[in-house]
Amino acid sequence: MNILDKIVFDKRKEVELRKALIPTSQLEASVLFNRPTHSLSKALRTSSSGIIAEHKRRSPSKAEINSKLNVQDVAVGYENAGVCGMSVLTDGKYFGGSLDDLIIARSSCQLPLLRKEFVIDEYQILEAKAYGADVILLIAAILTKDNIKSLSEFAKSLQLDVLLEVHNEEELHKSIMPSLDMLGVNNRDLKTFNVSLETSKLLSDFIPDEFVKVSESGISSIEAIKELQPYGYKGFLIGENFMKTDNPGKSATQFIKNINS
Repeated sequence: MNILDKIVFDKRKEVELRKALIPTSQLEASVLFNRPTHSLSKALRTSSSGIIAEHKRRSPSKAEINSKLNVQDVAVGYENAGVCGMSVLTDGKYFGGSLDDLIIARSSCQLPLLRKEFVIDEYQILEAKAYGADVILLIAAILTKDNIKSLSEFAKSLQLDVLLEVHNEEELHKSIMPSLDMLGVNNRDLKTFNVSLETSKLLSDFIPDEFVKVSESGISSIEAIKELQPYGYKGFLIGENFMKTDNPGKSATQFIKNINS
């Protein structure tokens, strides 16, 4: 099993356990469940920087990134920096995140919040809504076309934006459907963990204009963004670049100033 297979294997067990502990009726009764959501795709369309800044403590490829920062400070810092949205890792075993991180971020800022998770079940989308997310991530590599359709349509019924992540042309072609808002190209090869911006460039032509194009992984410089903007990319997911510093909000502020200067 590669790392993604392992994560999904563990995630299935985790979701079944969570379902047994917290019924869907309890999630739907959350005070946040019926709040109006903030659209990340609309924010990206009108932004000059397109930055989606991430809160990530660690990852399978990089081990620990930064576990000293608290989510509230990071969320406030990102909002003050003027990012378009915030991505919050909620996977515990591999990324050191939790749903508590999501709800703390929600209480700390008005940014569109993406629940960054390995979604395989509608239950996780209900969780996302109950804990204050505005956007869910679907990963084409772990889902069938039917899965993508049913999960994305369910998310849209809850007024959530949907970001669909692909790694290659095959995943992209099986994934394009009206119930998506954004198509994200992950520049990291899941088998080797090598990162190349060429992946985003190669796939850009296959993404119809009605979807917001987002580039993910390996974006650590202004040059990378300026390189991808001519290919139609409006969103740029940046995680480790800000999180590895002592003050992610300050780093994001400087980064965005440099883009717009």
